[in-house]
Order: sequence, then C-alpha cells, then structure tokens
Amino acid sequence: RLTDVTAPVGTYVIVRLIVSLMLMTVGTVGMYVGIVGLKPIAAEFGISRGVGSLPYALFMLGYGFGNVIHGRLADRYGILLPLLIGSVALPAGLILSAQAESLWQFLAAIALLGGTLGSSAVFAPIIADVSLWFTGRRGLAVAFVLSGSYFAGAIWPPVLQYLISEYGWRSAFVTVGYFCLATMVPMSLLLYRKPVHLFSDKAAPRERQFVHPLGLAPNVLQCTLCIAGIGCCVGMSMPQVHIVAHATDLGFAAARGAEMLSLMLGCGIISRIASGWISDRIGGLRTLLLGGGLQGV
Repeated sequence: RLTDVTAPVGTYVIVRLIVSLMLMTVGTVGMYVGIVGLKPIAAEFGISRGVGSLPYALFMLGYGFGNVIHGRLADRYGILLPLLIGSVALPAGLILSAQAESLWQFLAAIALLGGTLGSSAVFAPIIADVSLWFTGRRGLAVAFVLSGSYFAGAIWPPVLQYLISEYGWRSAFVTVGYFCLATMVPMSLLLYRKPVHLFSDKAAPRERQFVHPLGLAPNVLQCTLCIAGIGCCVGMSMPQVHIVAHATDLGFAAARGAEMLSLMLGCGIISRIASGWISDRIGGLRTLLLGGGLQGV
C-alpha cells in the first residue's frame, strides 16, 4: 500500500517521494562545503586544522537544533513552510559565508543560516512527511529518502573540489548557493499538499498504535534512539570530515580525497536502502540491533 488515507494517491505520491529525495540531495550540500574546503579555508583565515573543523562542527550543531524547530513547524503547518525557509536560508548562508572577512562571520553564516535554518529543513520534516504517505513499505520509502544525504555525499565532494580548485572556495560557495536557490524553491512548491492526517480526525485511529512503541514511553524511546544515533555518528565523524585533508597530507591531489569521500558515502546509499528493505521484513528493532552489531564488529 502506498497510503492508508483516501486522497491523493498514485502518481503524486511517487513524485513526492522522488522530489523529497532530490531536495535532501541538494539541501544537505551544507554538510560538505566545510569538509572539502577545510584546508583552503583554514589557510586563508590562518587557523589550525582543529579550528578549521569548526565550520562542520557548528554546522552540525545548528543542523540538529534546526531539525527540532523545523519539525515543530511541519507538525503544525505542514512541510511546505519549513522547506521554503530552508530553501532561502541555505543559499543565503553559503553566499554570505563567501563574503566573510573574519572567521566568526564565516562560522555564523554557516552555522545559523546554513545549518540551523537551512539544511535542517530538508531532513527531519521530510522524513516525517514521507512516513505519513506510506504504510505498506514505509521502511523502504523512508530509507530511500534518507539516502539523499548519502547521494549528496557521493555527488557534491567532487563537484565542490573542482569548483574550489578552479575558482577558489569563495566563488564555489556562491555558485552552489545560487544553484540551491534556483532548484530548492520550485521543488519545495511541488510538496504543497498536506496528508489528510494533518487536518482531519482520521489521525486518531491511525496513530493510536504508536502510543507505546516497543512497550516504551515515547520519550524514553526517543532518548534511547538519540543516544544510539550519537554512538553511530561518532564512529564516522573523523574520517568523513578529515579524509580529504588527510589525502592531501599524504601527497595525493585533493580531487583524490574528494573521490574517496564520495565512494565512502556512495556505499552508504546501498546500506541505507538495504536497511529499509530489511526493516519492512523483520521490524525496526531487529534492524537496529543488526546494524549496531555489524558496526561494532
């Protein structure tokens, strides 16, 4: 089943799924600008490699906080409002960061506009929205859209590295910013419809099954998943952020480092979609235990 509400179904739901994937692929570019541009940005501002990691770190902190804000907006008004905010804030953050004359101006633009108000709009709200439109294969649908952040990781690093090598990091940020503005706004407008779930009493019987998922209070389960998420991301944060810079330290071209990052995250597309497929068959809890066990091994 695609959905358990009365309308709309069929083609629009598939279009919505594909557009959601594309929005996440474009909108999470903010995760990678600081990674690929780490060394030239650090050199221009005269800072160390550790301090040069701050753009990514602060972007991700803002990204996490922004997901809560945009998630709340999506719950109350539907997904279109947070998407439009993000579609303007992310390009503004990229363009203004390219004009920064000091490190704190650069960090503020990346963290507040790029992360808190920008890229976060295309993560939690989109994932929650997809789960309202799909029931029979919800795990696969959510995994398909979630893989957008890995598509971004596979596509954007080589593109960014080329732009930075040819035109400098400031010009690269401006170019990507205008591209995001030109593509994200029209794609967001395609998601104008709200699921019946948001504006009718049909929500009540549909959501009752989630009052105590896995026999746990919702807040307990939420906190447990958050802790698991931190554990997962700690393991991948160092290679993801420093792999491009490390490749150049070893004497390889920066383009090779960008390709390494692209390959690593490209493999994540396969694992994420496979996890969604598995989840539909054995359940979310068993899938989490399987994934956590394999990561530990």
